[in-house]
Amino acid sequence: MANVATMGGEKAGPMTGEQKKVIFASSLGTIFEWYDFYLYGSLAVYIGATFFSQYPETTRNIFALLAFAAGFLVRPFGALVFGRLGDLVGRKYTFLVTIVIMGLSTFLVGILPGAASIGIAAPILLIALRMLQGLALGGEYGGAATYVAEHAPQGKRGYFTSWIQTTATLGLFLSLVVIVSVQLLLGKEAFAAWGWRIPFLLSCILLGVSVWIRLKMNESPAFKKMKEEGKGSKAPLTEAFGQWKNAKIALLALFGAVVGQAVVWYSGQFYALFFLQNILKVDGQSANIMVACSLLIGTGFFVFFGWLSDKIGRKPIIMAGLLLAMVTYFPLFKTLTWAGNPALAEAQETIRATVTAAPGDCKFQFNPTGTAKFTTSCDIATSFLTRNSVPYDVVAGPAGSAATVKIGDATIVGYDAIAAGDKAKATGAAFEKQINMALQTSGYPLVRAAAKVPESKLDGFVAANPELALDAAAVRGGEKATMTGEQMVAAKLLTAEEAAGVTDMPVYTVAKGGTFAMVADPARVNWIVIIAVLTVLVIYVTMVYGPIAALLVELFPTRIRYTGMSLPYHIGNGWFGGLLPATAFAMSAAQGDIYYGLWYPIVFAGITLVIGMLFLPETKDRDIHAMN
Repeated sequence: MANVATMGGEKAGPMTGEQKKVIFASSLGTIFEWYDFYLYGSLAVYIGATFFSQYPETTRNIFALLAFAAGFLVRPFGALVFGRLGDLVGRKYTFLVTIVIMGLSTFLVGILPGAASIGIAAPILLIALRMLQGLALGGEYGGAATYVAEHAPQGKRGYFTSWIQTTATLGLFLSLVVIVSVQLLLGKEAFAAWGWRIPFLLSCILLGVSVWIRLKMNESPAFKKMKEEGKGSKAPLTEAFGQWKNAKIALLALFGAVVGQAVVWYSGQFYALFFLQNILKVDGQSANIMVACSLLIGTGFFVFFGWLSDKIGRKPIIMAGLLLAMVTYFPLFKTLTWAGNPALAEAQETIRATVTAAPGDCKFQFNPTGTAKFTTSCDIATSFLTRNSVPYDVVAGPAGSAATVKIGDATIVGYDAIAAGDKAKATGAAFEKQINMALQTSGYPLVRAAAKVPESKLDGFVAANPELALDAAAVRGGEKATMTGEQMVAAKLLTAEEAAGVTDMPVYTVAKGGTFAMVADPARVNWIVIIAVLTVLVIYVTMVYGPIAALLVELFPTRIRYTGMSLPYHIGNGWFGGLLPATAFAMSAAQGDIYYGLWYPIVFAGITLVIGMLFLPETKDRDIHAMN
């Protein structure tokens, strides 16, 4: 980094060791903060089961995604609070505050009791900690980008700030490496039970290192010079957003650059991982490794496109990335399906379910709070099909009739949960079993786990599962274990009433007699194609994200730079980007089409492309030190 620094457009000497340390420390601290923030997204399944266990699975998954989004929703408020602080008192002290809040919040997630221990307080405290993380991150990025840009040589701001842009991806990469390492060390069962907490607890070590580094940082020379000359803003918020000349810059930055960047970024990193795990049913550990590989391959392009933006401009690269994403998302995600779960893709090509329902029985099942209940026969049927990534069509049926689901030659009659009353659970289990058997017969990749059956329920189990052609005597002569009544209640084999007075009872293992699950056959997963597609998605991310820090810094004057650039950045990434996984999932669920949610990033990328092409200025040659 022995480059020539420039201050105020004048040629200065080579970069000093202090300046190198500042840039390195800014990047390292930001990697740590992104590592903290991304842990939740990568571990959402385990966190959902621990903190939202009182909800059914579909609601729990959406609730877990929304708790992840909660950290993003408050980021703009963090940008206001810490942006103002950074413009008033300096960048260094703001860095210290944000890193401490982020680190402590992450550590506390690792020791927070679950819903089984403290009830509803668990998800409330979790979301509160996520909001603190979002506040801290809201103040981090603008300061880091501003700090590095104010130390960068004239004509090389794109290159220097691109190192800050790598930190989000490197933070995600680090989080995935830690998660996979702990999984391999402990095993999947122990990791799911308690091991998922370890990556959160390890953050206390990273926190100590980051705080130590930031304590050694000096204040930005541009900020010190501005303060010495008495040109600092006394009211950064009012000046940045209360004066139209600056407010219109913030709006242009938001809709002409950041919104599109945000949806492409989150599609290429977060939604791609969610799609692999939850839609294609690829093993979570394998999906994490695939994403980590693509990040390792693609991260260098952040620096490449940052460097290139110093040569040809920020705008052409960002706009090209948006356009490429818009025209290729559908074929790329369909390729992921064929490579990640070929059996599912083949089944979807040949078998679509048909839901016949009475008019008005089907509702739009967007459930942002996780509290809405969909109980009609149509909603129950379509919700179950969506969870299993089965495409379906809805056709009108007779008024007042229960919905039916036709899969191949099988027709399954649905039920209304309210009308079923106390029998809703048993009716639902029978309904789902019939659909699963029809899907399995039609070629969908469902596997059936082994069942644990207590002696008191064996004869009923044999009668209820004629398709297994079981002989009760043969089962009793097979594999079995002895369990106490308490153990069977804990394993949910008996209710507390059924287990009353039971000391010891045989429990039999029935192969392929348990619950169904849609899976991706590991032997058919094409790792090379998946990693290639994920790498292309990451490259799109690097195109839109690599040059954007320099662009935002160059749009705003020094006196309100921290405040001015932080708010549009975090509204775009926190709201439009952070809500993408939950929104795209809900859109796909509503249409019975696993690809329908891709319209969310495509539409917003298109809006930004049009506004950016028409109104966004090119900023690469601006002298930011002359912008007071």
